[in-house]
Amino acid sequence: MDMLFVCTTLITLCLTQVAAPAGQSTLIDFRNSEQATGWSAVNDGVMGGRSVGKLRRSDENGMNFSGTLSLENNGGFASIRSGRMDIEMGPEDGFRVKLKGDGRTYIFNLYPKTRRMAFSYRASLPTVAGQWTEVVIPLKDFAPTSFGRRVQNKGPLSPDQISGIGFMLSDKKAGAFNLEIESVNIEQSSVADNQ
Repeated sequence: MDMLFVCTTLITLCLTQVAAPAGQSTLIDFRNSEQATGWSAVNDGVMGGRSVGKLRRSDENGMNFSGTLSLENNGGFASIRSGRMDIEMGPEDGFRVKLKGDGRTYIFNLYPKTRRMAFSYRASLPTVAGQWTEVVIPLKDFAPTSFGRRVQNKGPLSPDQISGIGFMLSDKKAGAFNLEIESVNIEQSSVADNQ
């Protein structure tokens, strides 16, 4: 067997197979370009706004969500969303998001299988300008919202009802934004509780 072929194959496999640390399982690893497919941008233009949010592969091998938030025409949000996903996790588990932002606070959205207009479960994603950070959010900390407002009398989201995830900016601050996302892992409850 050709030794060069074997070495090249082994190196390629090592570089593309990035395992999650113990207590975590990888949901999305944007360093793998195939996992960036199936995502789309949804901005306030659907309601007459003028915000622009786009996604692309970043220079650092993650996904870049960037654009300009506008408050004109009652606008004020930009978002990206995954396609349908099968998410396996327990009700006490959480998510670990590795990201680099611009100092703004973004929103991590979970979309339920039973779709309602502008409905999602949300949690805050604070960022530190120019620094990679990891944010851990237990599933129980996601709040039900519709059109950006908290929905009362709605219980927590059951893990088997999650159909997709997304990221949003709606902080009522007009101007440019930039968020790099490297990965989203499922964090087992024993690990998430110690964070």
